[in-house]
Amino acid sequence: MNWFWMALGIIVVVIGADLLVRGAVVLASALRISSLVIGLTVVAFGTSAPEMAVSVVSSTRGESEIALGNVLGSNIFNVLFVLGASALIVPLAVSSQLIRLDVPLMVAASLIAFVMSLDGGVSRLEGLLLFASLIAYTVALVWIGRRDGSARSNDQDAEESNPHYSARMLIAYAALLVLGLVLLVLGASWLVEASSAIARAFGVSDLVIGVTIVAVGTSLPEVATSFVAAFKGERDLAVGNVVGSNLFNLLGVLGMSAAVSQTGIAVIDDALWFDMPIMLLVAMICWPIVRSQNTVARWEGGMMVFAYVLYTVYLILMVEGSSHLDQFKEVVLYFVAPAATVAYLVLTKRDRLRSSIALSQI
Repeated sequence: MNWFWMALGIIVVVIGADLLVRGAVVLASALRISSLVIGLTVVAFGTSAPEMAVSVVSSTRGESEIALGNVLGSNIFNVLFVLGASALIVPLAVSSQLIRLDVPLMVAASLIAFVMSLDGGVSRLEGLLLFASLIAYTVALVWIGRRDGSARSNDQDAEESNPHYSARMLIAYAALLVLGLVLLVLGASWLVEASSAIARAFGVSDLVIGVTIVAVGTSLPEVATSFVAAFKGERDLAVGNVVGSNLFNLLGVLGMSAAVSQTGIAVIDDALWFDMPIMLLVAMICWPIVRSQNTVARWEGGMMVFAYVLYTVYLILMVEGSSHLDQFKEVVLYFVAPAATVAYLVLTKRDRLRSSIALSQI
């Protein structure tokens, strides 16, 4: 029954997130906010609402390992799997704003969260500071979006892409948004209860359950949104959804989870010295990838998905206490990592050479 309630919780959370995004996107469009800003804020925050619901509920119940593991696992999953698999569908173009502002902020937020955790946890005050940073970031993005929207106010295409909505339609979409929030909280409660019971039954720590099952389950909205965006050619939206979701997880989810807990979020050594460094490393690797030719190529996406598979296999071997864990680490350290580094350097140099040839022929 625990598996049933966990599956049902994931389904309800995803349905709630979908309703939330549908309502929020229309309301944001009615306010004439640019599509990129909508992707970084409304869509990204909406698809990350499951992480917020699960982590906050876990935190109020004293299950900080699930709250933390959900954030760390979701951020790793978003960059390596969601962004990587989306790039496999179609090479992703990256806007200059994402490269200059949003991706560096994601790296900075990951580093700040790691530094805050060095003393063994994220306090309530630190959580409030993180959440305040999210508010400031959102306000800045909305201001940028409104400024860009005003600059295009006389553009006929912009007028056609921003239809007028009746008051009744806006009320209906606002109701969808509220319904989505209700379903998110309800589904999150079922998901947390079931995953905690499963963790105890199998002798698995709440951190690992949060990093894997809960993190992937609550990241399904990001998967669906980025995949659909990639299929429809909305490549900037696919990248913006991942970056915005990760920022929301670090600043909003982690911040709010620490703020509502009586003792903040405790960070155990396994998370501090394994999962958090991996999350930080993944964010740092993402920056040069998106800066390279302002795109995420298919081969880069393939390498990112492969890295997530290795990460998942390592977690499974570690949880099971497998005798093959040391052998796996040696293979990754001495063979896979060097081969991947050489392949990345060679393929990056090839892409730059092709770009130089193309520019010389113009």
